[in-house]
Amino acid sequence: MRGNLRKAGLFIGLTFLANYLLLALYLAFGGRWVMPGSTIVATAYMFIPMVIAIVVQRLFYKQPLREPFRISFRVNRWFLVAWLLPPVVAFATLGVSLLLPGVAYSPEMVGLFERLRPILSPEQLDQLKRQVAAFPIHPLWVSLLGGLLAGATINAVAGFGEELGWRGLLLRELSSMGFWRSSAVIGLVWGIWHAPIILQGHNYPQHPLAGVFMMVVFTLMLAPVFTYITVRADSVIAAAVMHGTLNGTAGIPLLVIKGGSDLTVGVTGLAGFIVLALVDLGIFVYDRFVSGRPLDTLLTC
Repeated sequence: MRGNLRKAGLFIGLTFLANYLLLALYLAFGGRWVMPGSTIVATAYMFIPMVIAIVVQRLFYKQPLREPFRISFRVNRWFLVAWLLPPVVAFATLGVSLLLPGVAYSPEMVGLFERLRPILSPEQLDQLKRQVAAFPIHPLWVSLLGGLLAGATINAVAGFGEELGWRGLLLRELSSMGFWRSSAVIGLVWGIWHAPIILQGHNYPQHPLAGVFMMVVFTLMLAPVFTYITVRADSVIAAAVMHGTLNGTAGIPLLVIKGGSDLTVGVTGLAGFIVLALVDLGIFVYDRFVSGRPLDTLLTC
């Protein structure tokens, strides 16, 4: 598999242009980063890498999509890893968050309501509290089950919107760099791509400026996990399932804690970084000493 840096650059440039223009137009026409508008724009934002990947591959280079981009629905054990690893990361992040100073367990979800106050209207927040009170089981378990179900279905569709670009086109064109270096470049691009919506308060509503840096760190640490799943499963669909499940379960640590900030707790905070560092270390050990065939041989074949 031989990469094409010019194609990668074209894809990155067009993707950034289209995504940044989308948000600029939304804001120019009076849009604000509050629900439901923010949800609609964020969802549309996710599909642009897929559209640009198709445009570059089919219109500019006249090349096929399915095989080069690993579009395969052949389910294997790595699909199961892709589906179950995100909730494992979420619960591990919850445990690490509780070890941080000033963070405490809060099953009544006081901390969550405080974090949602800046992005929900008072009416929406009151409605959410009523819905939570009506749940027959704790919302943490509802969130887990819902996240797993959505992660393999509707969230995976949205995740595919990104993954066809990042782990489809871009991974192929950067594969000659090897596993860690290609993952680092994709992670860097992926993080900077998020910058406009992070500045609006997405993921880091308390610290939008610092959040841009935090998001880049997050995607740098997350990219090797997605690369590994994609290549081992030989399918970008597995990455889409993991992406969807991560989005569906990432809020679990924030449901039952109070204290800390968006920079320290949660999957996209310091606690999540600690967990992802351990996952990356696990990938290194597994790939080097257990797998029998290092991933770089699969990337370059």
